[in-house]
Amino acid sequence: MSEARTTGDRIDDPAAVDGQVSAESETTLVVVTGLSGGGRSTVARALENVGYYVVDNLPQALMLDMAELAFKAGGAARRTAMVLDVRSRAFSTDLAGAIRELKDRGFSPRVVFVDADDEVLIRRFESVRRSHPLQGDGRLADGIAVERGLLEEARDQADVIVDTSHLNVNQLRRRIEELFGGEDARRLRVTVLSFGFKYGLPPDADFVLDARFLPNPYWVPELREHTGREEAVSAYVLGQEGADAFVASYADLVNATTAGFEREGKRYLTVAVGCTGGKHRSVAIAEELAGRLRHSGLAANAQHRDLGRE
Repeated sequence: MSEARTTGDRIDDPAAVDGQVSAESETTLVVVTGLSGGGRSTVARALENVGYYVVDNLPQALMLDMAELAFKAGGAARRTAMVLDVRSRAFSTDLAGAIRELKDRGFSPRVVFVDADDEVLIRRFESVRRSHPLQGDGRLADGIAVERGLLEEARDQADVIVDTSHLNVNQLRRRIEELFGGEDARRLRVTVLSFGFKYGLPPDADFVLDARFLPNPYWVPELREHTGREEAVSAYVLGQEGADAFVASYADLVNATTAGFEREGKRYLTVAVGCTGGKHRSVAIAEELAGRLRHSGLAANAQHRDLGRE
């Protein structure tokens, strides 16, 4: 089995990437296990970010049933991750046997084992004032030792071992996305959303742009019944003094911030462009801004929340 120990931003054995799930397999299965406090929840969220259907706290006895359901469901469920922790191991501790059963039925699961040094795990539990689920009346170290013993065989058979001792949450997320997500899955996706201020601000907006400083095509009789998606209205709006500089400056702003958003784990960015009714100015500006962002290499699209409400 390939073993990848991730420390900081370095993989000691790059060949572990070759052990990641094949995009050509009909059903892609990832089994996530490891020590409590090691970062399983972060791994699960990272897998969701790159398109996996994640089942948390799944009893090992149900792993084969879940795999067969994923195969039959098709679509997004064909990329499924099953996360196992000490609660799921209450039903069975034979993870190795469950993996063998999956392989006997024709599946090709990849096991990700999340590990960390004892002292790091102790600090993490103490920082959130939690006891270890297996420590009983003993110390944190006792619970960790018991869990290590239960998981020894699973660790030995893991395809990828990720040591999170020196990784923060964002570094761990990036490492999992690099291992299991294609470049497209990791890219920030930008939605440029037009709206009308009279209908309220979009609650999910990351940036809000106000296009009401431009003359309103509503007051031009031949343009009133048309929308910002039509050439005549778009040319009118974008031809106004200050319009081009307005779009260019916000395109520069978005481009300047996307790398930082990606580092922080953000996958969707909403840039809201408003005018009075969301029919003319904001629509034209949104279409133009989305086009410029695509031209600069971003995955951007324009949507129009209030178009058609007038």
